[in-house]
Amino acid sequence: MEKRICIVTTTRADWGLLMPLARRLAAEPAVRLQLVASNMHLMPEFGMTVNEITDAGFTVDERVEMAVAGDDEASRVRAMAMCLGGMAGAFERLRPDCVVLLGDRYEMLAVASAAAVMRLPIVHIAGGEVSEGAVDDSIRHAITKLSTLHLTATEAYRRRVIQMGEAPDTVVNTGAIGVWNAFNIKPLDRNALEDFLDLRLDGDIAVVTYHPATNDSSASPAEQTSALLEALDSFPALKCVITYPNNDAGGASIIPLLKSYAERNRDRVRLFQSLGMLRYHSLLRHASVVIGNSSSGIVEVPSAGIPTVEIGIRQRGRISAPSVIHCGSSASDIAEAITEALSPKMRALAGLRQNPYYKAGTLDIMIYSIMALADSLPAQPKHFHDL
Repeated sequence: MEKRICIVTTTRADWGLLMPLARRLAAEPAVRLQLVASNMHLMPEFGMTVNEITDAGFTVDERVEMAVAGDDEASRVRAMAMCLGGMAGAFERLRPDCVVLLGDRYEMLAVASAAAVMRLPIVHIAGGEVSEGAVDDSIRHAITKLSTLHLTATEAYRRRVIQMGEAPDTVVNTGAIGVWNAFNIKPLDRNALEDFLDLRLDGDIAVVTYHPATNDSSASPAEQTSALLEALDSFPALKCVITYPNNDAGGASIIPLLKSYAERNRDRVRLFQSLGMLRYHSLLRHASVVIGNSSSGIVEVPSAGIPTVEIGIRQRGRISAPSVIHCGSSASDIAEAITEALSPKMRALAGLRQNPYYKAGTLDIMIYSIMALADSLPAQPKHFHDL
């Protein structure tokens, strides 16, 4: 009997990770894939990235709007309420057999809450991780407790999910899907990528993404971004491809600073709302360093063989490869870390591609685990697993 498996995606980041999984599920004879797009995917100011989904040949079955005015925490709560109601309607119409979610963003808590109350089994990807500098950390653990099947990126994260009371046979270490992507995506031709970027891919190139650290009260997102840009000024020969932040509280204050910086440095800086997964991974093959505070710098970039400068506390607590340099948020700290990243010693270390998030056969393990859950439905009530 055909199973309706629904993937919910809300940002360019999670879709970039989920797309290969979606394609494989769509190819399964016993699966009817459903896609729900929400949040940043539907916002023109962030590139209207729902078009990347449809351009890749997928059908978006439901679109759940959640745009509200404001750039503070209260506005995000109101957006969550809007998402919660919209997801109830989407799930009511689609009647999925299970729902697949990735990560830890605030809107995903609304998605998971709607699914749990409607008794829809949840497959949660990337649970058990720690990122102390963002409110996402608590949200991730909350989603874990609402979920039926857990696909973790390392064995340590698997143990942590079990420690939270989840039955061991429902927690599977798959490795990180982003690492699978890094090894399996065919990159764009260099000339085509240069044409899109309007930038020659020679010399040292930095890929830069900086998000608000929502649990960091030491300085505002705008102040921390200003320090990053000041540090980049110390490297006038370093070409920079910068992407927009996410729409967490404070994110809107970062964008004008990035626009102004790109305008002042047209000879070496390019700014994009979104690169998309293919361009991002293609660019990593020509980059010298990734700079910012995105989880991608920790999880995926080590497999590209280049160093990461991970700024501030946003990702504090994540397991990291030797090629990830953690630094403070001041301009001097960031500049010192960039200097280290560009050194021959660190380039050689990064070239070893050591990555704790790598596991052979990640996508196959995910598909097998999800299909096993689908075959066992309806799911039984969960029992708390005592250690």
